[in-house]
Amino acid sequence: MKKVIAKRLLNAIPLLFMISIIAFLLIKMAPGDPVRSFVTPDMNPDDVERIRKSLGLDKPVHIQYFLWLQNILTGNFGYSIVSKRPVLEMIVERLPATMGLMGASLIVSLILAIPIGLYTAVKKNSLFDKFANFLSYIGISIPIFWFALMLIYLFSLKWNLLPSMGMRTVGVSSTWDVMKHGILPCSVLAFQNISVYMRYIRSSTIRQLDEDYVQIQYAYGATRDRILFHHVLRNVLLPIITIIGLSIPSLVGGAFITETVFSWPGLGLLGVTSIFSFDYPVIMAITLFSSIMLVIGNLVADILYSVVDPRIRLRG
Repeated sequence: MKKVIAKRLLNAIPLLFMISIIAFLLIKMAPGDPVRSFVTPDMNPDDVERIRKSLGLDKPVHIQYFLWLQNILTGNFGYSIVSKRPVLEMIVERLPATMGLMGASLIVSLILAIPIGLYTAVKKNSLFDKFANFLSYIGISIPIFWFALMLIYLFSLKWNLLPSMGMRTVGVSSTWDVMKHGILPCSVLAFQNISVYMRYIRSSTIRQLDEDYVQIQYAYGATRDRILFHHVLRNVLLPIITIIGLSIPSLVGGAFITETVFSWPGLGLLGVTSIFSFDYPVIMAITLFSSIMLVIGNLVADILYSVVDPRIRLRG
């Protein structure tokens, strides 16, 4: 297993390298000029050129990229053009908020999707199954930002039950206050994941219930719940692990939208703010960190494969 992990990490190096090249070129081709953040109406052209030279923007694009890559490999992510703070410090400061929101939404998704998917498979074509499928179609279809705005309108503006923005109330530092602020953004991310996971669990469970080992367990007198949670669930988890690994990119992208709508102080909000202000060092660093999160997520999915299915571990 250690060899497999080491191999996957080595394969991730050229992948991250290509991502960094594409992201750097896209940023350079985007309209806008980061120097305009420093320009004032009474500044003469010579001063503007000196600022451009100090930022290294007067060099060819490939030279700029390799200078940036050299700094990254030494742990220097540069300084934000707008806030003048170290980029790494800004990312480390906001990373826990994003990881907490994504982790909470993923846990909630699995806790709800697994029993609902199993029960709808057992009660196939029942009223509950049809209602759950209807909700899953809605969850897959509706845009994340629209659903977020609807939750803000209902729970914050109309019913005044939950806060609509931020991570903390000013002057309050309790854990419950953070949880209360995270309910709406977590619900937005979890609803779409629950819809996807539930449908895969339902279809996989229906296939497993037709297998011979299920009928043998019934013949031995095993109860339905024991068969579902001790035998069927273990085989159902394998495709779910694959879906989780594939859904991590959409989870990261959804976190960017959700954090922006709810003003959640994570990497997503920082990234969107940096894009509008042409803060190139921050944009590149967030792109790189997001790519690393995706690679780690897929690696964790591979490790979970061997945990759930011993046959994979033995072949490894």
